[in-house]
Amino acid sequence: MDATLDAAVGPAPAPAALAPDSGPALADAEPADTPTVPAQAGAAPAGRAAPGRAGAAAAAEAPAGPDASAAPAASADEGPASGAPAGPTGGPAVPPQAGPGGSGPPAEPAQPHRRPVVTELRLSAFGPHRSAAFPLGPVTLFAGPSGSGKSQALTAYESLAGLGSGATLEEAFPDPRARIPDLAVPDAQRRRGFRLGCTVDGPAGPVRLDLAVQAEPTLRIVGERLTQDGRILLATALRDPGRRSVQAAWLTGGAIGVTRAPLPDDRLGTALLPLRVAGSTAGQRQVLAAAEQVVVALRSVFPCDPRPDRMRAAVPPGEGRLLGDCANLADVLRRTRHECGTRHALLAGAARTGCAGPVAGLDVRARAGGGPVTAVLDRGPARPATELARLGAGELRFLALALVLLTGPGVLAMDPAAELLSAQQALTVLADGFDRGLDRRQSAELLRLALLSGSRGHIRLVAAVGEDTAETARRLPGVAMVDLTA
Repeated sequence: MDATLDAAVGPAPAPAALAPDSGPALADAEPADTPTVPAQAGAAPAGRAAPGRAGAAAAAEAPAGPDASAAPAASADEGPASGAPAGPTGGPAVPPQAGPGGSGPPAEPAQPHRRPVVTELRLSAFGPHRSAAFPLGPVTLFAGPSGSGKSQALTAYESLAGLGSGATLEEAFPDPRARIPDLAVPDAQRRRGFRLGCTVDGPAGPVRLDLAVQAEPTLRIVGERLTQDGRILLATALRDPGRRSVQAAWLTGGAIGVTRAPLPDDRLGTALLPLRVAGSTAGQRQVLAAAEQVVVALRSVFPCDPRPDRMRAAVPPGEGRLLGDCANLADVLRRTRHECGTRHALLAGAARTGCAGPVAGLDVRARAGGGPVTAVLDRGPARPATELARLGAGELRFLALALVLLTGPGVLAMDPAAELLSAQQALTVLADGFDRGLDRRQSAELLRLALLSGSRGHIRLVAAVGEDTAETARRLPGVAMVDLTA
């Protein structure tokens, strides 16, 4: 593949041997006039076009027309081209600790994942991160001093999730300049950007997605690569900076070898592939399986940041799907109390650990004839119930996070892949400041719930925590700690 694409999104894995009936490798099939990709800015996220979704059809419409001259090739180093200062590329040390005392790798199953999950997050010239690769297990906690990049890592994951769900670049990166490294120097065309990527494991095997995003002077994709077993399945390149499209090439196999077409420069090409690939050859079927696996994993993400100031008021009854800020907690408790007695009982049991005073259960109250719903703690016989509005901020955050860890996509305000059964998907909860306002007892109980859910393969947790929670987590088998240094 073009050398400038390697500069933009990083070199592809060493090519693997091809199956006899799969056609030529994408890299081998590229002609000499393949569009050049500026090393500096990067390939970027893409859109809301998930497999089989009507909204994606419009996103798949890319500008057409003759291609103009290729963009100037840029240096392959990580200097101005990538938006990062030149110099050493070593990222923060990431000890593979997870077992007791923080030793040993995270307890990932040796067999292939039955559900698509993100197993690695890669950041290069993204905020403070340079050439960093973070392995992700069922429970992964980022720890480190302020400014070490914990929030940036979770923001990168959330942005990838948005792109996989069909968001545009502007929606996924509302403040792209905040992701450019502080010392990044623009190139001769005044361009700066960043790079990010992930590995998604699942029934199709490990699949790598790498993006290069140009943040200045305009936000756009300049390179994207989808690879599996060393084979490039999809590659995009910014060929004409004057057009709002990138030139894409994906593996077809058979007599054709490679299919080329323009794609939008503000949406994830991987998410658009199910709308463009027929699946009539072995190569096409491999591309579809890999792309759909990545999209399913990225769509199965729920960013959660409970806001106690929004959780105290009574709320009108609704669908009972928990919002990201958990403002409608009372309505969701109304739903779980009637529809899922087992999980509601588990939540009540957790409340006995995380809330002060005796707790006999969780209940809801509503005015006769309908009206706003209020959640209460049942304090037991002969004791008045306590409305959630009277609880402390830490108690409210604890209850909300416990509910998220004990439930699933059907109770959360998210849009998982409708094409697959929920049993074939794993929910990933993203929580920046996971332990904010919590004491050690509450944090320890939430970690216990996260490990319980993670061991079943239904829910995964990726969170940023403070040092107190990190100290507790380092002693827990099954928790993967990512220790960042300033």
